[in-house]
Amino acid sequence: MVDIMFDVEAIEAEYFILNEFKFKNGEVLKDAKVEYITFGTPQFDDNGIISNAVIYFHGSSGSCYSARRISEDMGSGEIFDTDKLFFISVSALGCPGSASPSTTGLMNRFPEYDVEDMVNFQKQFIKEKFGITHVKGLIGNSMGGFEVLTWGCIYPDSVDFIISLVSSFKVGGHNYALSKIMNNILESDPDYNEGAYDLPLSDSLKRSLKLSSDAMYCYGLSREEYRNNMTNEEIAEAMAEFAEESLEEDPNDLIYMNNSSLDYDLTGQLENITAKVLIIAINQDQYFPPNLDAIPMSKMIKDNKLLIFDSCMGHVGSNELFKVKEDLEEFIKEFRDN
Repeated sequence: MVDIMFDVEAIEAEYFILNEFKFKNGEVLKDAKVEYITFGTPQFDDNGIISNAVIYFHGSSGSCYSARRISEDMGSGEIFDTDKLFFISVSALGCPGSASPSTTGLMNRFPEYDVEDMVNFQKQFIKEKFGITHVKGLIGNSMGGFEVLTWGCIYPDSVDFIISLVSSFKVGGHNYALSKIMNNILESDPDYNEGAYDLPLSDSLKRSLKLSSDAMYCYGLSREEYRNNMTNEEIAEAMAEFAEESLEEDPNDLIYMNNSSLDYDLTGQLENITAKVLIIAINQDQYFPPNLDAIPMSKMIKDNKLLIFDSCMGHVGSNELFKVKEDLEEFIKEFRDN
């Protein structure tokens, strides 16, 4: 029998407008667009408010459709049971589906934002759209993990469980350097013009986008995958494809997104989390090696379970949750079935 994945891609995206969104720095964005998808079965409390909402947070290059990363475990009767849970997946603040430098037309006049702003953007959305102030759970992949952990620190009483997938409690070391390198490549392009560049993008800016993606490419998979399972020709071809895909991005969107997490550090705040936390990490993850990220993070959170598995896919191996299926089921069932 072949397992059929839940088809996240088949769901039509919806859009909601926040009349205004206020950033931490005091700036206000009027008519802020939110792109989202929903699926599953809502349950309601005595006040008619959805009580079983689970919010999915995507990584830095994702969108609301990135919930497909865990789609193998979604569906009727699955671990993430769509008969018992109601899922909301949002394209984050700064991403082109929602309010961003490119979609608002503000370009370099778009307000600077950080991870806390991204959390508040989603929190305001689910309150205004659905009336939800307390969620059953938060699931965050990579940069999405920054958001769910930040939510848990700042609003501890508003969530029951948190799942952090291949993520961390801080940005530092090579992750910090990589974001700076990517931004430096774009910002040093003569056509960048401090973010006030002409559209469509010049050939020079397109080349810079490709170079920026080249810097990022070698971190996605494991070192073993690149060395042992791919020929140099295959790596060159994959880099070219990855670079070509980068042309769909907007330079300001990318720079703003990178900048948003440069100061991200929850050290000293993780003890505020009261939700039950599941930390899932991958030994071969080059972005967030468990010994630097997941393991020390697990020592700072009161009520957590740490799962670490092997994957030649490295950082992008978070779609291989079948490797920890029993532990994942054990964690989620108390929230799913009550």
